[in-house]
Amino acid sequence: MSSTSNDSLARLAAIIERRKPANGGDAQASYVARLLHKGPDAFLKKIGEEATEVVMAAKDVQHGAAPAALVYEVADLWFHSMVALAYFGLAPADVIAELERREGTSGIEEKALRKAHAREQEEAPGESTP
Repeated sequence: MSSTSNDSLARLAAIIERRKPANGGDAQASYVARLLHKGPDAFLKKIGEEATEVVMAAKDVQHGAAPAALVYEVADLWFHSMVALAYFGLAPADVIAELERREGTSGIEEKALRKAHAREQEEAPGESTP
């Protein structure tokens, strides 16, 4: 990811952060403040809607529609996902760090490691990990 892209995500994250009700965001004047004020159900519903719209746009592109429609819908999905991240005290940098951690790891291998880790957690209830 270019530093310009990362900078754009950081700028958008900063705007979202400023629009949190706790930071003075006005739910009457700001869509972000309204979503955050309503709580997780509001923005999680939007994430679900946007994810569905991404799927539909991708199918349309597959059948000859302009790719710009897919880009538009993915932008909406990313935006609402960033609202969720902000609500839970996270930032795009956290997601980028996770993607970088996975870089060079096979997707199949990554999934197998997550399943193994989940099994370990289930087999050792009550035990704390050092």
